[in-house]
Amino acid sequence: MQFPFRLGSRGSPLALIQARIVATALCSAHGWSEEAVIIVPIRTSGDKNRHQALADIGGKSLWTKELDTALTAGEIDAAVHSMKDVETFRPDHISIAAMLARADVHDRLIGAPSLETLPLGACVGTASPRRAAQIRHRRSDIQIKLLRGNVATRLQKLEDKAFDATLLAAAGLIRLGKGDIGYTIPLSEMLPAAGQGAIGIEALANSAAWSIIAAIDHQPTHRAVDTERQLLMRLNADCHSPIAAFAEVKENGIRLRACLYTADGQLSTAIDKFILQPSDAFDVGTLLLNQAPPELKSLFKVDVSFTG
Repeated sequence: MQFPFRLGSRGSPLALIQARIVATALCSAHGWSEEAVIIVPIRTSGDKNRHQALADIGGKSLWTKELDTALTAGEIDAAVHSMKDVETFRPDHISIAAMLARADVHDRLIGAPSLETLPLGACVGTASPRRAAQIRHRRSDIQIKLLRGNVATRLQKLEDKAFDATLLAAAGLIRLGKGDIGYTIPLSEMLPAAGQGAIGIEALANSAAWSIIAAIDHQPTHRAVDTERQLLMRLNADCHSPIAAFAEVKENGIRLRACLYTADGQLSTAIDKFILQPSDAFDVGTLLLNQAPPELKSLFKVDVSFTG
């Protein structure tokens, strides 16, 4: 392995903070000096186009494909991602080598003390089908309008009164030093996206870089997020899919909570189940589909008879 070790990252303020967290963890784990790791900012397609919904222009791969290309070409040794932004199905030659200990998984409502206090017909800005469906599930009167961009951009739009409220991940706000703003929505009211709050680091499978990265893996987080992603795989989920999922590693297994929604939030199905290993999430996906109303089940083009 040649030095400096090159960490690829999106160039947004939050992404660069997350990359620096990874760099610090690597230096600590391997006894390296700070100069042993450099961060290589890479502008992704998702950063270039902030005016359309991701689902309409290519999905979550818009956050990863340029980093994948750089990794495959040997321009970087590893890539840092927010796990909630990593698409369900990844290239075979790229592997998640580590995840750092998960941060706060909650969503924060910015602009109002709670969803209930928003005025009738209020306008909430979000680009997330999951958040939109969860809001509509509880408040069918609320208008949802597209709001993309980094945290600062979204907060400025709110300041400019373009929206009455928005939702942001608590983990991102905390990492940006803005952990004191917004109302934390309880998990009983709004489950997060799969992978929310977790930083993942990918490398080429079976590479020397993969082994170096693996030294900083937080296994409980990795198992939990892998469980959530296994559920997404079972459901053949993509960025169009209003799915919420949260797994926690407990002494007696893994607690997996998940909800499926129609886009308008009017139909939903939920599950709260203990399983023994991440692969068991396939069976949980089957149970979710089997108990879903036909209109909701039809949104997922999978074989409900398959049990994993």
